[in-house]
Amino acid sequence: MPLNRRKFLKKSAVTGAGVALAGAASAPAAQAAEVRKGPRPAKRYSLTVMGTTDLHGHIFNWDYFKNAEYTDAKGNAQGLARISTLVEQVRAEKGRRNTLLLDAGDTIQGTPLTYYYAKVDPITAEGGPVHPMAQAMNEIGYDAVALGNHEFNYGIETLRKFEEQCDFPLLGANALDAKTLKPAFPPYFFKKFHVKGAPPVRVAVLGLTNPGIAIWDKAYVQGRMTFPGLEEQAAKWVPRLRSMGADVVVVSAHSGSSGTSSYGDQLPYIENSAALVAQQVPGIDAILVGHAHTEIAELKVTNEKTGKTVVLSEPLAYAERLSLFDFELVFAKGRWTVESVAATVRDSKTVADDPKITKLLQDEHDVVVAYVNQVVGTATETLTTVEARYKDAPIIDLITKVQEDVVKAALAGTEYASLPVISQASPFSRTSEIPAGDVTIRDLSSLYVYDNTLVAKLMTGAQVKAYLEYSAEYFVQTAAGAAVDVEKLTNAGGRPDYNYDYVSGLAYEIDIARAAGSRIRNLTYDGAALDDAQQFVFAVNNYRANGGGAFPHVASARELWSESTEIRTRIAEWVTAKGVLDPKDFASVGWKLTRDGVPVF
Repeated sequence: MPLNRRKFLKKSAVTGAGVALAGAASAPAAQAAEVRKGPRPAKRYSLTVMGTTDLHGHIFNWDYFKNAEYTDAKGNAQGLARISTLVEQVRAEKGRRNTLLLDAGDTIQGTPLTYYYAKVDPITAEGGPVHPMAQAMNEIGYDAVALGNHEFNYGIETLRKFEEQCDFPLLGANALDAKTLKPAFPPYFFKKFHVKGAPPVRVAVLGLTNPGIAIWDKAYVQGRMTFPGLEEQAAKWVPRLRSMGADVVVVSAHSGSSGTSSYGDQLPYIENSAALVAQQVPGIDAILVGHAHTEIAELKVTNEKTGKTVVLSEPLAYAERLSLFDFELVFAKGRWTVESVAATVRDSKTVADDPKITKLLQDEHDVVVAYVNQVVGTATETLTTVEARYKDAPIIDLITKVQEDVVKAALAGTEYASLPVISQASPFSRTSEIPAGDVTIRDLSSLYVYDNTLVAKLMTGAQVKAYLEYSAEYFVQTAAGAAVDVEKLTNAGGRPDYNYDYVSGLAYEIDIARAAGSRIRNLTYDGAALDDAQQFVFAVNNYRANGGGAFPHVASARELWSESTEIRTRIAEWVTAKGVLDPKDFASVGWKLTRDGVPVF
């Protein structure tokens, strides 16, 4: 979408994205403590910046896939209703006018609640609803939110509508209009904090998002927006913020701290670069970290140019934690300087839901609960993903079968109609279950938790084999005869379950006694050894098709067809049309784990 300059300038005047400094200008002055420093008393001020990240549509402590209160083995609680309680506690402790509330992105995707208001009753419709996340975050009083990569999952139109409904700016200094290379969203936000007897403390918040958007949501952003690296954009903007009078600079970054990238060398920018930003860019005091879904209460990084410490914190995703940055500032020689920063996290499970949030959104919640509990078919037996990561499970075959059928129908009558169709799917969850008996949208949604769409790519036998070898790196090398512990068998090198793929339509063994790169054995198609030159139509989700997970060949392969309907919806349609979900209609044993040719299970 071309940069709407008028809208941007208008928002700038409100949020401080231009040269105007906005914020709590009219707030009563906070009382500053006075201490002696030399012959004159020095003014001091305490500021607390609160932060969440990767909320992914969690407002209630509710598991829509299980139709029950959320619970896990660690007793965690989720949802903005809990965060609201924590935020109010902090405001009461610190003084509301001495706090700032931020988020580091991934807000409008992740639960049936967010899906419903993007696709079933979309906020983009004429006279459509206000997004529940906008309602909740407005009510809580967020000051600014960085864009996450999942903000783009439903297209730019949905994101722009959400932005319009928010009382706070969506920040993205490295989300640029592809034609003008100007920021397509406000890059930053300014807020003043008044101190009695001293100039106000001016806080700037710089928002940075993830370069991987260019890969993961290519269909929506290609030719419209571009996403350069966090380090280079921070290096551009932080000095500007300082020159504009910022006493404190906080970065809200939808980027982890590990320095790694899931997309390999497909982009010249690092996916998880928050710590690198702290290390390389002078002038930053603290970074609210997102994207990685890990909990980092406090991480101190030394800036290599100034030697100063930058404090990072990443609260756990889904509103399970709230990060607090406690700043101590001193006014000396005519300016405020940051004397110290300390970060901690608070736990959502320690508090109850804020009734103002649950009351505000109870109707929307009830509508979605009713939606996901619609019965669409009947299962002849229980299907589960419990063993799906190390055994060929029928429940994953359901995904690949649906994808095969959709692609075959789409290519009927084309020059590719005679080519064999193979299909990819991953064991996203270890706890999904379709019970025998009634099958609901909720059951099927728990099987396919992402809003991925379907793409058809043209691949050769040799490319498919390389793809399988890469996928098989997921398993830990285990010698023949050694004990097998299924809890230690997978996720080699930290690879997540969603980056392990089945490929249907083929038969093969994965020999885990062998080194990675030479594990695929007895690979056949239609009973014969796979021909390297054989052409296949590969049914694959858009995340993988665009390079997610850095699987070889697929991102550069010729695209034959794609659609915008979610794979989850296609599964529901398939089950609804069949009426009866019977494994004989989709299940097959296409692969197995072996060691020196002997099956592991």
